[in-house]
Amino acid sequence: MYLHIPQSWLHACEIKINESKLTYLTFTLRRNPSPPVYLNNVEIPPATTVKYFGLHLDNKLNWREHIIKKRKQTDLRHKELYWLLGRSSTFSVGNKLLLYKSLVIPTRTYGIELWGGASKSNTAIIQRCQSKTLRATFDAPRYVTNAMMHEDLGIPTVQEVIHARSVKHRMKPETHSNPILHPIPRDNVIRRLKRRWPADL
Repeated sequence: MYLHIPQSWLHACEIKINESKLTYLTFTLRRNPSPPVYLNNVEIPPATTVKYFGLHLDNKLNWREHIIKKRKQTDLRHKELYWLLGRSSTFSVGNKLLLYKSLVIPTRTYGIELWGGASKSNTAIIQRCQSKTLRATFDAPRYVTNAMMHEDLGIPTVQEVIHARSVKHRMKPETHSNPILHPIPRDNVIRRLKRRWPADL
């Protein structure tokens, strides 16, 4: 497959690119390799995952790579703030909650409107991470269940966040100031790879 249109546009705008830094990703469930892609007579190497605007996209759109990356980032952020959010911290519960909601939670919820449609086994990775960091932050005893801990602290579970954010995202076109966005269809849309959407939860 040859990228004729991008190549013509690059030549017309007199833009020179480094083909060695390019890569492409094919979204498919097939196991057969994709046909080679060429630009300026240079073959572009394929990739299994790419990072785009902070989201790690994989060729099957199961979001596992992105979720694992976010779990590691959350663990790293919590370790950096352990002197403030650890068991030995003298901060009050209210101050810890404020820091946790403003610095730790956004690390893993970015783009949740998209990756929230991942399988339960994948989203459970983020939920386990959240339960672990909450228990370490607020020094919850072993007899306190994860559900009770979330309820007492007023922190929603990952599934609840996915549902709330996806519903809000789907309702935006109807209330947007631009009338062109109002009739955008949100149902009966062809779903790529037949993946589940967060709004299905």
